[in-house]
Amino acid sequence: MIDLDGTIFQGDQLAEGAAELIAKLQEKQFPHLFLTNASGRPRRAIVQQLSDLGVAVRPQEILTPAVAAAQWLCEHNLERLALLLPRETAEDLVGFELTPLGGSDRPQAIVVGDLGRNWNYTKLNLAFRSLMDEPAPQLVALGMTRYWHSDEGLNMDVAPFIKALEFASGRTAEVIGKPSPTFFKEGLHILGCEASECVMIGDDIYADVKGAQDAHLRGILVKTGKFRQRDLESGIKPDEIFDSIAQVQDLLAW
Repeated sequence: MIDLDGTIFQGDQLAEGAAELIAKLQEKQFPHLFLTNASGRPRRAIVQQLSDLGVAVRPQEILTPAVAAAQWLCEHNLERLALLLPRETAEDLVGFELTPLGGSDRPQAIVVGDLGRNWNYTKLNLAFRSLMDEPAPQLVALGMTRYWHSDEGLNMDVAPFIKALEFASGRTAEVIGKPSPTFFKEGLHILGCEASECVMIGDDIYADVKGAQDAHLRGILVKTGKFRQRDLESGIKPDEIFDSIAQVQDLLAW
């Protein structure tokens, strides 16, 4: 399993060695899956971004929180949703009844993704008020990424806003995405392998490395993307540490 943003690419640049690694994985039909917490855009857009960077990846090679959430919501018979995520990401949640927060129809679940600059107090407070209703809707977090790295620097992701809603309402979110063990188990199901046979490679020591290790996979850290030297003082011990994805080929038994 391989993270995308910060590991395979950053902004509009592929990481060194990423194209060669992906080409070899595909050529050798080596089981792999891109496991990303991206919730600011649909899977289709991620496939297109990789294509624009010169890498051809099939949609089924990418698991996103929104794609996994659609299945989880169906399994739990939650059909009426309020969405706090970019409009285009909603295309990965087709077939559900959508209702606005603060409207007359109460949602059965509030699905929260990365709204970036579109976050504001009004949206957060509407979600809080809905969570205080009885019966309360299920709060669904599309990942628990704390922050991500862009060309402008570090940016807060969805986790801080989920934590604010949990603290204020006393409700607990269902996390669909890294670092939830359920998300890694869904990846294992797609790959058809056991946790002991799989590694997770990423730049986030919490979501990628610790999340994988909690799900009994090996967690490998690359020093690109959001990596900071202080990550190594967090108490989390990666199974391997590489400067970049370019070094990963040496790890694999082709």
